[in-house]
Amino acid sequence: MDFTLDFERPVSELENQIRELKQASHQSIDISHEIQALEAKVNRMLEDIYTKLSPWERTQLSRHPARPHAIDYIEKIVTDFHEVHGDRRFSDDPSMVTGFGYIDGQRVAVIGIEKGRKTQEKIKRNFGMANPEGYRKALRVMQLASQFGIPVITFVDTPGAYPGIGAEERGQALAIAENLEEMFNIKAPIVSIVIGEGGSGGALGIAVADKVFMMEYSVYSVISPESCASILWSDPKMAETAANSLQLSPNKAFELQVIDGIIKEPAGGAHRHADRAVQLVKETITSSFSALLKEDLDAMMQKRFEKFRQMGNITLTLDTSEDGPG
Repeated sequence: MDFTLDFERPVSELENQIRELKQASHQSIDISHEIQALEAKVNRMLEDIYTKLSPWERTQLSRHPARPHAIDYIEKIVTDFHEVHGDRRFSDDPSMVTGFGYIDGQRVAVIGIEKGRKTQEKIKRNFGMANPEGYRKALRVMQLASQFGIPVITFVDTPGAYPGIGAEERGQALAIAENLEEMFNIKAPIVSIVIGEGGSGGALGIAVADKVFMMEYSVYSVISPESCASILWSDPKMAETAANSLQLSPNKAFELQVIDGIIKEPAGGAHRHADRAVQLVKETITSSFSALLKEDLDAMMQKRFEKFRQMGNITLTLDTSEDGPG
C-alpha cells in the first residue's frame, strides 16, 4: 500500500530516486556508487527521524495502513490455525479473531482484534472496534484454553471498544468488566502484545496478561488523543496537543510498569519490513511462553494479579524537617 506520512516524505523521496537510478543502471550505466551513497543517506535519515518522533507522530505511525495487522501475525506465526466463531449468546463479531493453532509445535489459543484494510473489510471488522459479543467470544476461548492449560496469546490493535447504542444495550461495559475479572483466573500463561493502537478498556479487555509487550511504534493509553481533545477542549482537532500531553510512548508505559517490555521494530517501522517485524514478535512470544511454562501455575497467577493490583500506586514522601516545604 502506497501511503506516506508527512514525516516520512524525505525518506520516500530519496527512495524514489534510488529506484529511478536502479532502473537506469540496467541500461549499461554504472552508477552503483551513487546508489550506495543514497542508500547510506536513507539509513541515516531513518535513524534520525525515528529516534525523534513526537507522541503524535507515534500515534500516526501506530495507525499506518500498511502496518501488519492481527491477521497478518496469525497467518505468519500460527500454523494449523482453526478459527472459533460466536459467543453463544448473540452472534459472531468479525472484529475479534479467535481460535487455536500451533507456534513452533506449542499449542496456543489466539485472540486478536482486526481492523481490516480495504473499505469493505474495514466495515466488516467495524474498524477494529469490538462489540460485547466479541469480548464474550474471546473469554469463551480463554476459558477453554484454561481447562486444558493451553497458553494464550493476544494481539491488541484497537482505537477502543465500539460505543454504539446496540453495543451498550447488549452490555458492552459488563462484557469488558467480566473479561478483566476472569482473565486473572485463566489457568494458563497469557502473553499480550500491542501491535498498533491499544485504546482504553477495549484494549485492556484482552490484555490482562502475565507478560504485556508493546511494539516500538505502538501506543497504549486510557483514551485516544481525539477523545481526550474532545473532552478537554471540545475540539478533536486538538488531538496532537492531547497526544503530546498523554506522553504516548512505549518507554513511558514501561517506566510506569504498565508493560513488561518493548519489541524493537525494523528501521522505519513494522510497515517497511513486515516479515522482520513478524519474526521479532514470534521470538518474543516463544521466549515468553518458554519461561512462563516453567513457572508454578499458582505462583504465576498470583504474580499476574499483583502486577495489575500495583499499577497506579504512588508513594509520597513527606519532608517533615524544619527546612522542608511549608
